Amino acid sequence: MLIVQKFGGSSVADTQRLQRVAGIIADTRKAGNDVVVVLSAQGDTTDDLIAKAYELTKNPSRRELDMLMSTGEQISVSLCAMALEEMGIPAISLLGWQIGMRTTSDYGNARIKTLDPERINRELEQGRVVLVAGFQGINRLDDMTTLGRGGSDTTAVAIAAKLHADLCQIYTDVEGVYTADPRLIPEAKKLDEITYDEMLELASMGAQVLHNRSVEMAKRYGIQLEVLSSFVRKPGTIVKEVTKVMEETKISGIARDTHIARMALVGLRDEPGIAYKVFRILEHEKINVDLILQSIGREGTKDISFTLDKADLNRACSALEADRDSIGYDHLNVDDHICKLSVVGAGMINRPGIAVRLFEALASAQVNIHMISTSEIKISVLIDAEQADVAMRAVHRKFFEE
Repeated sequence: MLIVQKFGGSSVADTQRLQRVAGIIADTRKAGNDVVVVLSAQGDTTDDLIAKAYELTKNPSRRELDMLMSTGEQISVSLCAMALEEMGIPAISLLGWQIGMRTTSDYGNARIKTLDPERINRELEQGRVVLVAGFQGINRLDDMTTLGRGGSDTTAVAIAAKLHADLCQIYTDVEGVYTADPRLIPEAKKLDEITYDEMLELASMGAQVLHNRSVEMAKRYGIQLEVLSSFVRKPGTIVKEVTKVMEETKISGIARDTHIARMALVGLRDEPGIAYKVFRILEHEKINVDLILQSIGREGTKDISFTLDKADLNRACSALEADRDSIGYDHLNVDDHICKLSVVGAGMINRPGIAVRLFEALASAQVNIHMISTSEIKISVLIDAEQADVAMRAVHRKFFEE
């Protein structure tokens, strides 16, 4: 079998953990498998590197940030290769450019365009474990780029897809996918399996166990994922197209996202095409938006509210202020102390009682709702950030403990 394994930053945070990871890789190789491994930077290395940049400047170049941040994964793969060699397992470390990982030029949030498997295949044929630095590639200018938060997951799935791997294992610091973050909700239950669609919603709504783009890619190429712990040798959670229970409506999990902000354009002209003008400006800046709410027009004006990533807030404000005259609005309201709480489960659209139970749980916890968004498999609400923990516990208790 060909197995692609990915280990997150907490799994390789120090020498002892790195040696444990090397042991897992060695056991997989000794079982007769070809192994390609993707590693993240050790522990808080990436955050520390970013902090160093901001000690020098309040507005670091996005290109230079990518050059800086990409060094963390290089340290991880080289050290792990040494650990494997010490165990008698031939290994080689490779960076993104060495495996032909070509990306777009969106520094800090690049997307994969192509991947050339020739070097990886050559090293596998020579009996080596191949260790690949996650999270990085190069663009058309041969500049280093990074794939955004959680990008090593996407690196691993892309390699698995290109090599037609039999399995892609994502090792983390929890034992699988849970109904909620077990570090926050000790009563959370581990799921044996979950569909791509449910996992994608959970990942997009703030669950940190998998990068949402990695789940999209796994679904597109039919890559079976297993999420499991690097600290406990137990089966994890399988992410796949269809789970055993097809028709039964079930809640798979609850996720929260506190890395968001809400913007409101107040006093927009109530005329056709005004929403297009607003979101065209944001699209030009490569800024993604989520929950969108437009008020009913009154006295010739209306308001548009939406959520976006906190990291994009300053750019969004600058872009909208620069085009204020062409858009025509009275003022901007910004709130970066909010949380998006989401309940995810297959077949929810056919079960109105789920929405009632969610709202009942929030009401009992005295949590006020600012915005609501629904889809076939999720309900999301916007609440105050300081109420996030209380809301999470109340909703989990309502759906999984009562």
